[in-house]
Amino acid sequence: MNTFLSVFVTVISLGTIFGCLALLIWCSRDKMGMEDGAPTGHTYDGISELNNPLPKWWSYLFVFMVVFSLAYLALYPGLGNFKGLLGWTSSNQDVRSLEEYNAAAEKARTDELFVQYDREMIKADEVFGAKFRELTYQADGETYLPIAEIAQNEEATQVGQRLFLQNCAQCHGSDARGARGFPNLTDNDWLYGGEPAQIKKTIMDGRQGVMASWEAMLGDEGVREVTSYVLSLSGRKVDAVEAQKGKARFAVCAACHGPEGKGQIAMGAPNLTDNIWLYGGSRAAVEDTIRHGRHGVMPAWKDILGEDKIQLLSAYVYSLSNNK
Repeated sequence: MNTFLSVFVTVISLGTIFGCLALLIWCSRDKMGMEDGAPTGHTYDGISELNNPLPKWWSYLFVFMVVFSLAYLALYPGLGNFKGLLGWTSSNQDVRSLEEYNAAAEKARTDELFVQYDREMIKADEVFGAKFRELTYQADGETYLPIAEIAQNEEATQVGQRLFLQNCAQCHGSDARGARGFPNLTDNDWLYGGEPAQIKKTIMDGRQGVMASWEAMLGDEGVREVTSYVLSLSGRKVDAVEAQKGKARFAVCAACHGPEGKGQIAMGAPNLTDNIWLYGGSRAAVEDTIRHGRHGVMPAWKDILGEDKIQLLSAYVYSLSNNK
């Protein structure tokens, strides 16, 4: 906030508080020179106005609120650029990456600043950290339970579901069925594998799926032919001649998707024969993918959630396509 705005906010805030206090004092004075309860001579529709003072309880409450407001503004930020005597802030401001946040959080701890978000996170780890360990570790307290075993624990999967809703539902949906460009996690069709270890690695380290653009190499006609062949792999009706020409051109795609188009988990290349499409299965969508390519990013969560939470989250995701 620049200096002008800081001064403006300060003047308006303090002016309002002291203005209200001045109004209370002015209204508390007897300007009629009459005894309390005496008629003022003002009547309307048979109702006579009496010279009654403001209720004491109301006046005391008003004064208390003025004092409270001033104390609050002195202790907490609110008066322009003034940070407050307690050094309180809701969160570390202006951080744009996890690294910047961690550095700001460490500085706040070193300088003993009162950062509300950091303190709540520390308290949450103290309260819930033990529960996460209870649900994810074996009796020795050092070795993780197998993810498939955790997935059989109803309480563990409920906790994993909460973690999913908080961190993953924005992309994959609250029911984990995904959306255009975001995989469905319930159908047992996996780009990078659906085994417990593969799911955990995806969540821990993230993924970057790159589909190259082939328009320059294939040309418009080649893109149409390859599109026809790709659609034919999943049983779609296409021009047989065009598909046959596309099959000859498919060699440039086989390096990732395999000679039969069944994909490769190691590369995150999707199976083209199952009629399941991440970016849409219409002819226009498939042609657009071949022509312009795709770049999908799954962020890494290990530094955000920690391995204990990811163990539970992996178990929940695994359970979605592996019913008990």
